[in-house]
Amino acid sequence: MNILLIGSGGREHSLAWALSKSSQLSKLYCTPGNGGITKLAECILLDVSDAQAVVTFCQQNTIECVIVGPEDPLVHGLVDALSIAGIKAFGPTKAAAQLEGSKGFMKDLCAAYDIPTADYKRFHSSETAKAYVQERALPIVIKADGLAAGKGVVIARTQNEAVQAIEACFSGRYGDAGQEIVIEDFLVGEEASFFVLVDGETVLPLATAQDHKPAFDGDKGPNTGGMGAYSPAPIMTGEMCQLTLEKIIYPTIQAMKDKGVPYKGVLYAGLMITAQGPYLIEYNVRFGDPECQVLMMRLKSDLLEMILATIDGTLSDVTPQWHDDTALSVVMATEGYPGAYEKGSDIQGLENAQSDEDVEVFHAGTVEKEGQIIANGGRVLNVTAKATSVQNAQSKAYEAVAKIDWPEGFYRKDIGWRAIKDE
Repeated sequence: MNILLIGSGGREHSLAWALSKSSQLSKLYCTPGNGGITKLAECILLDVSDAQAVVTFCQQNTIECVIVGPEDPLVHGLVDALSIAGIKAFGPTKAAAQLEGSKGFMKDLCAAYDIPTADYKRFHSSETAKAYVQERALPIVIKADGLAAGKGVVIARTQNEAVQAIEACFSGRYGDAGQEIVIEDFLVGEEASFFVLVDGETVLPLATAQDHKPAFDGDKGPNTGGMGAYSPAPIMTGEMCQLTLEKIIYPTIQAMKDKGVPYKGVLYAGLMITAQGPYLIEYNVRFGDPECQVLMMRLKSDLLEMILATIDGTLSDVTPQWHDDTALSVVMATEGYPGAYEKGSDIQGLENAQSDEDVEVFHAGTVEKEGQIIANGGRVLNVTAKATSVQNAQSKAYEAVAKIDWPEGFYRKDIGWRAIKDE
């Protein structure tokens, strides 16, 4: 079977790595790919915002299934176009992808179906939003309604910060994503990620993870796309997973069916585990990044079989198998990220870093030039290790990080600290 994978990040490298193990795979293409994916797939350049160009490539190269990694093509309807052309595609339709594409849509759905989430209100103007935050307790959360590459959420701890966040949205900092905003109460608890596959009817729980958003040790500094992750998340006990399914996931899938837009694909619930149980912070309609990397390290089953079952509506026949070990991933980013940073620095020592069979270095912002790996983005590498505990996985990952020669990079040195404290 010929497969086209869409994306260029660490998530897509880990998906390519897992897909490459499938006995059903004949050839893997990836657009645009990165310096690591080139070892696993034929990387080609396609304008994925041009759905017809993707369809034409698939038809010309006998592509039988397209796996969409990032959220933008999903929210803009690529799966719809592929399905109309008779090409299997993994991911939700444009209408179902509103669960991530519009925070207001998600919050309204929660309100209608009694799904636990923070109290909120939607706003279309700066003045009414500013008046609202004057009435609410601090801290308070300001969110651009649409996709903002993980940068459209601000936890405002003062009235001045709230006003600045509101003005940033309506002034166009996040483009069209900030034309409407959601303001919600701040939840106290511990964050966790919960992943399921959905084929429109059947919900198949996958695994849990915990991400580290702030740039620096001790959860300090600005929020990023994620500086590291580990799986499973100890706070997501069997009881907590069951509560999440019953109170959050199942009602959501029923709601989407009721709206006439049944959900198909991977659904990633960003949760806050509070004293009252799990609350939904946000939905993502694709695998997380860097959470996908640790999930793929733990997955024993054939990923392609699971994806095809999701598309074909046969998830009830699937029982995924997982390594009991913990997987932990450390993101190496370019100095300056998530602000301005320089591209073009050389990275050495990658082969040595993954000499251990339980370590993989998944590439994100890299390109290969004449056999040399060059940094080409903010988050650049995901050094990922598997071991019998979070502590051991952390040690193994940082041993591998130490073998990488990249003076222009930086990384957090405390990934996994919550779980290690619990251990």
